[in-house]
Amino acid sequence: MNSFQLYNPTRLLFGKGTVSQLGEHVKPYGKRILLVYGGGSIKRSGLYDEVIAQLNGIGAEVFELPGVEPNPRLATVHKGIERCRREKVDFILAVGGGSVIDAAKAIAAGVPYEGDVWDFCVRKAVIQEALPLGTVLTLAATGSEMNGNAVISDWEKKLKRGMGSKLIYPKFSILDPQLTFTVPRDQTVNGIVDMMSYVFEQYFSLTTDTPLQERFAESILQTVIENGELALKDGTNYAARANLMLCGTYALNGTLPIGVETDWATHAIEHEVSAIYDIAHGAGLAIIFPNWMKYVYKERVDRFVQYAVRVWNVDPRGKSDDEVALAGIEATRAYFTRIGAPATLGQLGIGGEMLDRMAEEAVRFGPIGNFKKLEKDDVRTILEMCL
Repeated sequence: MNSFQLYNPTRLLFGKGTVSQLGEHVKPYGKRILLVYGGGSIKRSGLYDEVIAQLNGIGAEVFELPGVEPNPRLATVHKGIERCRREKVDFILAVGGGSVIDAAKAIAAGVPYEGDVWDFCVRKAVIQEALPLGTVLTLAATGSEMNGNAVISDWEKKLKRGMGSKLIYPKFSILDPQLTFTVPRDQTVNGIVDMMSYVFEQYFSLTTDTPLQERFAESILQTVIENGELALKDGTNYAARANLMLCGTYALNGTLPIGVETDWATHAIEHEVSAIYDIAHGAGLAIIFPNWMKYVYKERVDRFVQYAVRVWNVDPRGKSDDEVALAGIEATRAYFTRIGAPATLGQLGIGGEMLDRMAEEAVRFGPIGNFKKLEKDDVRTILEMCL
């Protein structure tokens, strides 16, 4: 196990009716609020009215930034930054899923910065200060409600990049599983894949002597697998939705990677695919991850054997380590297929014409991944496997 620091300042308010506590948690940060949300589902569900009532109750003046895209655009972030500066906003409230929260984080970092917020994504600058923000989560998926990471896209240049800082952790996040009851099936599927993929990035590691971290990860995966199908069968199953929501948070709130060297190559590859084709992040991960697994598993077969046995209950008797490892990978693919996630890029209408560009951009800052260092040719091969 490696040395580590663990830091997470986000206050989590979890459970039925927790939106009723919104006003009291916003109030300490000021009364000029930028409300950030997506395509309007919060209005159809009645959540918008509830949020506005809470903000009116503390005498807040609310400015709105609707229409945040599923892969949040740099142009939208620029619009939010300009609005915050013009209206002298004190606090940003994101109401939505991971994309809305990521956009809010980028806006928060960009407001006090004199340059372009994109500088944080291309390593030209480091976040030094940010506006405070909070969230009301409506989709269990990315864990953005309890971490300091954000990913945005420069749609004009077809680039998707991330930023991170302890300064953009939400001050609080409200998680009411009932808010996910109306999430469409495809978004629920993508969320399931998202959270499993975040766990994979931290579980498949060359670091040894980390039994607690490994069992943390395995328990999250097992809980997602069990509750994912329950939530898809009955979208109003509170227990299933609650368990998925908490799994999504713990998959990426800093608990799993303590003392562990993580990977993140698959995410880097998927970012290049969705930067060009604007596909759902979870859909891209469902396609790429099993192929990454097949490409790298021999780097540490024992971890893949453990994964197959502990997570998928593969019986190792009479099988070689390679056979057990591959059985676990196939079980992963089978589960993704069973819940309705795509298995190939071709299913999404994506061919091989941009493979070189995607492979090159994925390694723009050098080799990606730690489980196996991937160069451009490695990335291209994995993408070819995905076709």
